[in-house]
Amino acid sequence: MLDTNSKIYVAGHRGLVGSAIWKNLQKRGYHNLVGKTHAELDLTNADAVRKFFDEEKPDAVVLAAAFVGGIMANWLYRADFIMQNMKMQCNVISEAYAHGVKKLLFLGSTCIYPKSAQQPMSEDALLTSPLEYSNEPYAIAKIAGLKMCESYNLQYGTNYIAVMPTNLYGPNDNFHLENSHVMPAMMRKIYLAKLIHDGNWDAIRRDLNKRPVEGVTGEQDEQAILDVLAKYGIYNNKVVLWGTGSPLREFLWSEDMADASVHVLLNVNFSDIIGIEKYSSVFYGTAADGAVDRDNSAGRGGAIPALGEIRNCHINVGTGKELTIRQLSELVVKAVGFEGEVEFDASKPDGTPRKLIDVSQLHRLGWKHQVEIEDGVVKLFEWYRDSINA
Repeated sequence: MLDTNSKIYVAGHRGLVGSAIWKNLQKRGYHNLVGKTHAELDLTNADAVRKFFDEEKPDAVVLAAAFVGGIMANWLYRADFIMQNMKMQCNVISEAYAHGVKKLLFLGSTCIYPKSAQQPMSEDALLTSPLEYSNEPYAIAKIAGLKMCESYNLQYGTNYIAVMPTNLYGPNDNFHLENSHVMPAMMRKIYLAKLIHDGNWDAIRRDLNKRPVEGVTGEQDEQAILDVLAKYGIYNNKVVLWGTGSPLREFLWSEDMADASVHVLLNVNFSDIIGIEKYSSVFYGTAADGAVDRDNSAGRGGAIPALGEIRNCHINVGTGKELTIRQLSELVVKAVGFEGEVEFDASKPDGTPRKLIDVSQLHRLGWKHQVEIEDGVVKLFEWYRDSINA
């Protein structure tokens, strides 16, 4: 359905996953790619998004743009997490439909699953019990996004696929301490603690000039830098991390996620997920057979009466492997060459105790990960260190 001349809009093309998807598409020969920065296109602005689709008329859309952050940001900016993401999703998905986009790939997160979901979590675990409180607004926004895709498909016969990646890490990751995810935050803290111990103030100043912390850059005096870093548990040869270190997490290299996303975009249809015979006979049969026309389904409930209850049509994307946060810290310590102390502050929240996904459907659809966590941590540290000196 999509050839190398197809125009593909990658929303969030500068982000962790979006940039990797862009590169993956280019490597596969897709050259007609469209990307806009937030300054060029505010996806929360409905009029701006409509104008963009009017002008560009993309054949396919990858919705990788999102308002994201780690556990601290999820606690502090609850309204932003639900409202900003809902606006972006509603605007892009509705305009994709209005402009006849052939294929849409929506990227969510495995935080959509309940806190107490049975492990590993299959797609059918969705909405079976309460969510983790700390990331509830973001999770609800992402659930709404995947349900938008599912509902458009069932009512209008569109081909919108939602993928739910596990915790991601890789090139272009967010290392800003105020709102970064667990691995880059941990890695930067440990590296800065090592640099303080080594007395390498040139590297410390380059780091803070690249990514200021609460407005403090490398231009400030040493005490001002030490004071702001201490607020984030970074000391001379010592790091304090949030929680007990016991939660189990699964991590996926972002370039693996990109490869999985492009594989799904190019090779997987909604019919492959819910059963091609059943789906095709309803959507593409004759009117007498109950076929649903995307332009003539108003008031009919789409294909729902014919198909019965169709739900949980998203695809988990991950490795199916896990490790504790403490074990992760040990891998980071080794990669950084840190010889100091790592302390866990049990008075701070852990978040979800365990979050491992069942990736059997993804394997059935023809994709498996390549980068193991031990190698990925080393690759991420090398990228981060190089980015400071760039």
